[in-house]
Amino acid sequence: MKDARDDIIKVMLVDDMRGARTGFMMMLNNDPNIIVSSQAADGAQAIEFLRQSPQQLPDVILMDVRMPVMDGIEATGIIKEQFPQIQILILTTYDEDDYAFDGLARGASGFLLKDATPKQLRDAVHAVYNGDAVLTPRITGEVLNRGVRPISDNTRIKLLRSLFDGLSKREYEVAELVAAGLSNQEIAEHLFIETTSVRRTVSRILARMHMRDRVQIAIAWYQSGLDQITGGKPA
Repeated sequence: MKDARDDIIKVMLVDDMRGARTGFMMMLNNDPNIIVSSQAADGAQAIEFLRQSPQQLPDVILMDVRMPVMDGIEATGIIKEQFPQIQILILTTYDEDDYAFDGLARGASGFLLKDATPKQLRDAVHAVYNGDAVLTPRITGEVLNRGVRPISDNTRIKLLRSLFDGLSKREYEVAELVAAGLSNQEIAEHLFIETTSVRRTVSRILARMHMRDRVQIAIAWYQSGLDQITGGKPA
């Protein structure tokens, strides 16, 4: 997880529509800390570029869902396996929530509606670069609640809950807010603590629960049924 800083964030645009890539590039270029360093017209082309140009890897990829040759979901899974340090934002529309959830399951750090404002786009790039997941309440409500496959295996449910029960009170509070879709800054404001403290707490949670990223925290929270329980960590 990166600390917030003033480094230039290198972004790769992956979309089969040249006009869409041009539009995103124009929106991103208004931010002096973001540069569009590479582009690709489909998932396979993106993967080939990454393999052939290890010295030019982007920090963040904006990944379209529906593309010829290889779609964005398959490409996301392959890229996260081979280049886990790259953060991926799925670009989607209101009728593609199922695809977006699959992207989260493959390792994406969140997804963004294609009609997002320039500020929302830039903020999302900064967020995933600094270790946040882009999980808005709409995503949490419509995708995680609907898309997370229910678990009928009581043993698995007990295992997931035991992982959360093993957290400290503060870690449990932060995990709950991560699952609710809050960013590090929003969690800090909610708990009246520093953002750096939230970042360190999320890192501890990931290490203790042996999880890859905060998206997995959210998925585990919903699959364990803890979203149906209120009142904080059980005594």
